[in-house]
Amino acid sequence: MDILVAGATGFVGSRLVTALHHAGHDVRAMTRHPAEYVGDGLPVFGDVRDPDGLDSALAGAHVAYYLVHSLDDDDFERIDADAARAFGAAAAGAGVQRIVYLGGLGPADAAKLSPHLRSRRQVESLLGEAGVPVTVLRAAIVIGHGGVSWEITRQLIKNLPVMVAPRWVNTRTQPIALDDTVRYLVGVADLPEGAGRVFEIGGPEAMTYADMLRRAAIVRNGRQLPVVVLPLLTPRLSSMWISLVTDVDTTTARNLIESMDTEVVVTDRSIESLLPGELLDYEEAIVRAGAQRHAADEP
Repeated sequence: MDILVAGATGFVGSRLVTALHHAGHDVRAMTRHPAEYVGDGLPVFGDVRDPDGLDSALAGAHVAYYLVHSLDDDDFERIDADAARAFGAAAAGAGVQRIVYLGGLGPADAAKLSPHLRSRRQVESLLGEAGVPVTVLRAAIVIGHGGVSWEITRQLIKNLPVMVAPRWVNTRTQPIALDDTVRYLVGVADLPEGAGRVFEIGGPEAMTYADMLRRAAIVRNGRQLPVVVLPLLTPRLSSMWISLVTDVDTTTARNLIESMDTEVVVTDRSIESLLPGELLDYEEAIVRAGAQRHAADEP
């Protein structure tokens, strides 16, 4: 198939382009800087914030992947809504048969979602507003080199002898390996049962964020990481503190941390019967993330 990937230079998108290329698809990597693009697929210009350029990027595509967000902007909800609406309309005009979107896990009740997760849920509907069927994969933390949530975890356990954390560390989540995420994304491209469906994806095990930190510390550092909970530590203070300890900017950290009071676990595993395969456990996902980082020649 002819496939366009919006967000092709990002953490998931760059791996997805390679996997789709190896699967035999004709892949176009949409980027604002095609002359600087390095990777598989054909680079094409496109910017989701500039609707005028989307028509040519999407022309002739059978499937379009949408892997774009604006968490580093205080106005991300409006920006992401406008971008999703424009992309969906351009896809409909170009005759795209399916849009695939990587969203976020969380409860069905929007009132229980953080602004970040509520925005992800809104994008799901706006992408299909013009009539193109949307296949949604909802995930929690994706474990792999370059993922912001994983980078927060990796740098915290690297830089701190003791983790002083707010109450959200006792919230459950269900991390998934980057390799499994990409496998599912590739698999739903032409999955007949996938059109217009929402699938939940996650690794084989749910755990608290505190468990994630402790187990990652053992794998990465060979030692336990003591976690001390301070219930009065607010999301704002948490994000400022994370920005001091890691290289993640305060705005992105705050938008992510506000979601960590919400349990994000898989409640529907139907995709596993449609796209069977053994899921990597958390420890193996960490090992592979380290190998990816080493391959990129980063310390």
